[in-house]
Amino acid sequence: MQTENPSKSTNSALRRTRARLLAMGSAAAILVVGLGAFALIPQTHPTRIADTARPMQLAANDTRATPRMLENSSPFSFADLVERVSPAVVTITSETMTTENDSDDAQENIPAPFRDLFNQFNKNQPQRPHKAISAGSGFIIDKTGLIVTNNHVVDNGKKITVKLPDGRSFEAKLIGTDPATDIALIKIKSDKPLPTVEFGDDRQLRVGDWVVAVGNPFGLSNSVTAGIVSSIGRDIGAGNYNDFIQIDAPINRGNSGGPTFDLRGQVIGMNSMIFSPSGGSVGIGFAIPASTIHDVVGQLQAHGKVSRGWLGVSIQSVTPEIASSLGIKDTKGALVADVVPNGPAAKAGFEQGDIVTAINGQAVDDNRDLTRKVALVASGQTANFSVIRQGKPQNIKVEIGTRPDDKVAANMPNSPSGPTATGNAMGLGLAALTPDARKTFNLAEGTTGVLITKVDPNSDAAEKGLQPGDVVQRVGGRPVHTPADVQSGVSEAQKGGRKSVLLLVASSQGGSRFVAVDVGA
Repeated sequence: MQTENPSKSTNSALRRTRARLLAMGSAAAILVVGLGAFALIPQTHPTRIADTARPMQLAANDTRATPRMLENSSPFSFADLVERVSPAVVTITSETMTTENDSDDAQENIPAPFRDLFNQFNKNQPQRPHKAISAGSGFIIDKTGLIVTNNHVVDNGKKITVKLPDGRSFEAKLIGTDPATDIALIKIKSDKPLPTVEFGDDRQLRVGDWVVAVGNPFGLSNSVTAGIVSSIGRDIGAGNYNDFIQIDAPINRGNSGGPTFDLRGQVIGMNSMIFSPSGGSVGIGFAIPASTIHDVVGQLQAHGKVSRGWLGVSIQSVTPEIASSLGIKDTKGALVADVVPNGPAAKAGFEQGDIVTAINGQAVDDNRDLTRKVALVASGQTANFSVIRQGKPQNIKVEIGTRPDDKVAANMPNSPSGPTATGNAMGLGLAALTPDARKTFNLAEGTTGVLITKVDPNSDAAEKGLQPGDVVQRVGGRPVHTPADVQSGVSEAQKGGRKSVLLLVASSQGGSRFVAVDVGA
């Protein structure tokens, strides 16, 4: 049987603890990862339900509300809620054809220790095609048979089967998938209306709210667990379009695609991932917010795919160091590091160094927030961006484009070359760009700026990740072409009383970014 991929992304904090985000599902072969013999399955937007039970009672000497665990003098129960929603939670199995020795492809995103174990387990096994079955959960959102689940539950499925709690089974048709958010929409045909659940508003959730998860962990149909929301807006490195709801209701492999409910029985999320040092549940799960699901499912139902708006910029968050180097206090917004030539932003007049603070009147928190907000704007529509450029506010109107499938390389235009020279600043060895230097460091012909030839390992520049072969293109917002330009920019920042200076650096590995480097003022 097949083992599905764990999460495609793990953030650095998770790697440091050697823990892993693992996909949850059923039907697996890799026992060595400590997750049992069910497939690993990674785990979009409903409304929060207010507590419908009686108001909390206060102790005579206490004016603070305390959590209510009793109702009508009996222990509080989720039984009525579960009884109402469970008929719409289904088991989904997906059949694929694979080989016993396809670990390089099927397991390419398993963190290194697990990948090694998998490869040892399959070492020298013959390649012979066979049927693999993975299993997860889903929930019916329309009485005609529309079902939401995770993309990884049905990915590459040749045959998708849906089993209802009443024992009926149906072969499902795939309507569409969105790998970027790990959401899929499938459909079954029934001769009578099917039970359904409705979306709630996850944006009303608060940390500490009760949630109930229903699904099929390890193939155990319609299992129910309960817990609370332990965090909101969690970035676990699983793409640009998801901020997960973290819950402590136990979920395991097989819960993938299953719903998370609030106390009113509305879907506020879809179980997708777990945080697991050992492979089993440690009580930390992640659900895709219902609002994300709702938006994606609407497009999948209408078009079979998801199209996202595209601005055509490379952006990064405004760190405290960057804010200090720019002489601003607020770290809200997204900093434009690159502008794609001939893209929507370039045509509208965006420049490197612009800080986007709002789109269509909605404040932008950081680079991820801007990415999500732009993605929701339909291609061809005009969006109004609030921008700070060199300390002054501006408004820029942009006709949003369609995000290309492939990454577009931003080949920056040529700038005049400065005279050959060398210099030092901020612990960096600097040199003017020459044809020989471009060849030595494999730099694109159009790259302009000042070459970094060495980096003091004890410098702040080294801590910020600068390395030989990188190119300093701007210092304090001004283009530089010689080491003297860089030294002048550093001196100006020091005279202005600033502790750091903002550099725009083109990486020798490709792409550009802003870096705030200490100048010892």
